Amino acid sequence: MAVDTPAKIAILGAGPVGLEAALYARYLGYDVVIYEQGETVAASVNRWGQTRMFSPFGMNSSPLGLAAIRCQDEAYRPPAADALLTGREWVDRYLLPLSQTDLLADHVRLGAGVVRVGRPELHKADLAGDPDRGDWPFRILLRDAPGQESFALADVVVDCTGVFAAPPPWLGHGGIPAIGEMSLRASQPPLIELRLPDILGSDRAQYAGQRILLIGGGYSAATNALALAQVAREVPATRVTWLTRREAPAGSGGPLPLIPSDPLPERDRLARAANRLASDANSGIVHWPLTVVEKLTRGAAGSAMEVELSGEHAGTFTFDRIIANVGFQPDRAIYEELQVHECYATHAPLKIAAGLAPSSSTDCLDQAAGGGQALLNPEPNFYILGAKSYGRDSRFLFSAGLEQIRELFTILGERETLDLYASAKQLIADHS
Repeated sequence: MAVDTPAKIAILGAGPVGLEAALYARYLGYDVVIYEQGETVAASVNRWGQTRMFSPFGMNSSPLGLAAIRCQDEAYRPPAADALLTGREWVDRYLLPLSQTDLLADHVRLGAGVVRVGRPELHKADLAGDPDRGDWPFRILLRDAPGQESFALADVVVDCTGVFAAPPPWLGHGGIPAIGEMSLRASQPPLIELRLPDILGSDRAQYAGQRILLIGGGYSAATNALALAQVAREVPATRVTWLTRREAPAGSGGPLPLIPSDPLPERDRLARAANRLASDANSGIVHWPLTVVEKLTRGAAGSAMEVELSGEHAGTFTFDRIIANVGFQPDRAIYEELQVHECYATHAPLKIAAGLAPSSSTDCLDQAAGGGQALLNPEPNFYILGAKSYGRDSRFLFSAGLEQIRELFTILGERETLDLYASAKQLIADHS
């Protein structure tokens, strides 16, 4: 649905895609507010900031963003296009400077968590599928860090809150909690780590010399496996058991699938290194495929846990720490009173999910663009961009988010050929 400037656009989340979407909107003259529940921009990126990305900086920046920073600071020198940055370097050298440009600095509201989005006078079932719902503004319930609540209005809402806000999926059979898992997740200090801890840095003491259960068959688990293997070499008492619910992919030699002629060499290196560890009896890591957690019990003597497993390696074992890299899922509560057509398998908006479904490739570069129409929901002027738009599908890349942004504003501006990225790229070339 076309929306003329200077309509008010609310961007939910000041992560990488949220910042880029706000920048694009500001260039076009929209009134923009970015609501971010954290106290810094790109807070989720900072949570895995020690981890090196396997996509290069050229895929993790936009011509528009680079132009905005250079206009602000003539001395700015971006990383090389082929540089592989850590998350923290990405924040420090691109995302933070971008947020501090004149176009964005006064439009970011930190400490403003979005609780719910609705429309005045309308409930979810009212005017089902009717474009007249767009005649009402969005009403956004916000909550700050001390717990104070307030409302804001917007003509357009773009949800870029990512997939870190909601708790990750459960560990048990069929994706439901294992016995005892819910209480252990809520324990203090937490005994189950669900993300990417800084194993070689600030969190090293929690894992050195410990019995660790690592769960998951993706790149996050592989990243943690490599770090844990290094700790095991330095502290031989460290013991790591790596659990995956599926068997090793054919020809991989380990838990991670290998992508033929992988266009991202760092991703290929990570997968092959993790697979070697899993098959090396002297690596300090033992791989148990086709095995699932049944029950978790906190041990009587301190933090140790009794873990009951089923499958190929059934039995009860004792572990001091658990790292569960079992994927992520979107927080859908934000828009539960809006009309969003979701995929029954991934919880992504249905049109986006339908565009991804035909591809069985595990390569996040091998995904067909859905086009601007894929961004449309039954709810007028409500859009989901970024990792959240893929739901539980983990193949999202930042470069796909930039394409979503470009497509979004061809819809809002009713200009199919609108492409500020191409214009900015030409401007940079002319002045280089």
